[in-house]
Amino acid sequence: MTDLSMSPFMSPPKHSSQAGLRRLYIHDLDLMADIGVYPEEKGVLQPIAVSVDLLITETEPGSDDLAAVVCYATLADEIRALVSGSRVNLVETLADRIASLCLLDARVRTVRVRVEKRAVMPDARAVGVEIERSAG
Repeated sequence: MTDLSMSPFMSPPKHSSQAGLRRLYIHDLDLMADIGVYPEEKGVLQPIAVSVDLLITETEPGSDDLAAVVCYATLADEIRALVSGSRVNLVETLADRIASLCLLDARVRTVRVRVEKRAVMPDARAVGVEIERSAG
């Protein structure tokens, strides 16, 4: 039997002062939104899906501390609050607002946001927009 306790792959990573990059994503966050430009859409909650993909500068590579990373659970809660707390006409507007929210964290370098309306066209699973924004 091999003793793995001395293996470098089994020990916690050492902290490095050299920052790297990390991708964080949330795909297909299902929400209900007051969104749409047509009169029959206004004031009616519609099913949407939000996906975000963030490129993040690691400030503490190898850390096992939640405070050292962008927390996907917190981000999802912030997106939920943004969507439920406002009304927009366009999916483009909502995508821009979500991107701006993500970029509030200085560690986020680039964000890609996709917003899909799920019940607009009977012969399409979804319609929507995908945008990409960068910090600075």
